[in-house]
Amino acid sequence: MTSPLQLKSVSKSFASKERPILAVDNVSFTLTPGKVTGLIGPDASGKTTLMRVMTNLLIADSGHIQVLGLDMATQGHAIQSSLGYMPQSFGLYEDLTVQENLDLYANLQSVPLEERPKRYKILLEMTGLQAFTQRLSGQLSGGMKQKLGLACILIRPPSLLLLDEPTVGVDPVSRRELWQIIYRQVADEGMTVLVSTTYLDEAERCYEVLLMHEGKILGQHKPADFNKTLTGRTFRLEAKGILYRQLLTQLEYRSDILDASLGEDNIHLISAADTPFDQAALLSDLRLLKHVTDLRITPAPAQFEDVFIATLKAQTTTLSPPKKIKTVINKTSPEDVIKVVKLERRFGDFVAVKGISFSVRRGEIFGLLGANGAGKSTTFRMLCGLLPASSGSLSVAGHDLRTASATARRNIGYMAQKFSLYTNLSVSQNLRFFAKAYGLSKSRQAERIQWALTTFELTDYQNSNAGELPLGFKQRLSFAAALMHEPDILFLDEPTSGIDPLARQEFWQRTNALAETGITVMVTTHFMQEANYCDRLMIMAEGQVLAAGTPNEIRQLATTDNQAMPSIEDAFIHLIEEHTPPQDITS
Repeated sequence: MTSPLQLKSVSKSFASKERPILAVDNVSFTLTPGKVTGLIGPDASGKTTLMRVMTNLLIADSGHIQVLGLDMATQGHAIQSSLGYMPQSFGLYEDLTVQENLDLYANLQSVPLEERPKRYKILLEMTGLQAFTQRLSGQLSGGMKQKLGLACILIRPPSLLLLDEPTVGVDPVSRRELWQIIYRQVADEGMTVLVSTTYLDEAERCYEVLLMHEGKILGQHKPADFNKTLTGRTFRLEAKGILYRQLLTQLEYRSDILDASLGEDNIHLISAADTPFDQAALLSDLRLLKHVTDLRITPAPAQFEDVFIATLKAQTTTLSPPKKIKTVINKTSPEDVIKVVKLERRFGDFVAVKGISFSVRRGEIFGLLGANGAGKSTTFRMLCGLLPASSGSLSVAGHDLRTASATARRNIGYMAQKFSLYTNLSVSQNLRFFAKAYGLSKSRQAERIQWALTTFELTDYQNSNAGELPLGFKQRLSFAAALMHEPDILFLDEPTSGIDPLARQEFWQRTNALAETGITVMVTTHFMQEANYCDRLMIMAEGQVLAAGTPNEIRQLATTDNQAMPSIEDAFIHLIEEHTPPQDITS
């Protein structure tokens, strides 16, 4: 069977003030018909540019592309109308209802009127949106918006479907549902799917994976074949008497360890390829730490994320752990720096947060998890003084947010879910703006700007517009801006959404370092592996608290005879579905 997508020696470059940017560099590959292929790579590796070239939204500089038997050079418009493409920011019309969006895309795809009712019924059942046809799409949760976007693309089922990071910012339950929809299309329609993703557990479920870096394809293999390249180099480190995130800081600079990350109640290690892994020496060094007991290292199976990290670190020879963050906190602040009692927030008749209570201790990393629309961001905004509470009490750093919100905000750093800095200002101009906004003196402004540029390795980008930065560097800039005034408490609202695993790992190294200085960190995330970096977690659904405790305590809530060692994601899905039974989207 002929491949529905074939690329040969395709390149695409862009002009730049400093130098031309070669975004796609001599790329060649073919897709296996009727299968799901994953496209992965770090930020700015060229994935989105490649997707846009394959859909004729950008014209390649050189090479040959054939899509569904059509030649891109001469039949580009026919290709656009033949394939399905869902970009990162899909064009839903938020002031139209779910049904009106479906009607609009049916019109755009020239679907005959008599065929629409049957197709709508299938798509609404498949996405679980039957009860929401008259709701404005702007009022849907993030997961529901993504499912509606996918439904709009599938109104006329294409033979080839291209999806550019469709699950970014989507909770685990909705992510699983989106993948069920994708695989149903493959099974029912014989569809071929190419999906780019930053979630490597998603890439692992693909038939094949394309690994892209600096515009080049480094490999195209089945996930299991990629994993074989790390045979004998992955291990599990276990210990008692110390937080794993604290133990992690002892491993960052060892030459015999290529990578160390938090797993489920352990540390996952990848040994260096060119330096013998001295397990005895490592255990001997770690036993010198206070309170550490029961240390052991055992072999562990390689994960696909290991392959990604090992491959990319081998390509980036200058990669090193991020610089340590030096900061000062207010040691006179109370031990419980965040206190929430019966907090409630109403929007008219809708109650977004329903009488929740919790506290966060100084120097703690506290994770707030929940499905899209659970009330996490609303809670965050109230704690930051950006949104008044309807009832209940809340204090931050010893200040009542109802009576002293301005004073409380001086102790808070906030990093929003979406990049919210000034895209038309340079990196330095953004940092200067925030330094002034926080009331720093001129000499202090200069000192903190230099600190931010150095610590977050932004010096080479200081004159670049913020809007033109790669996503990982935008995240660094947002993080730096939130810390300009040396806050005691840091609120991070889905800070790693959409960034690749290397940038995500770098972010958590910096966050761990902050917590070790005594800064309190409160974070929301949809990436469940990150929950292992938290000291305690709270899971919300429909404005209520479903569970709270350490990651290990949360995992135990999902333990069954059939699942003795559930992950945080397993526990999250178990708790959410126990609270709200899932709709059947597979029948």
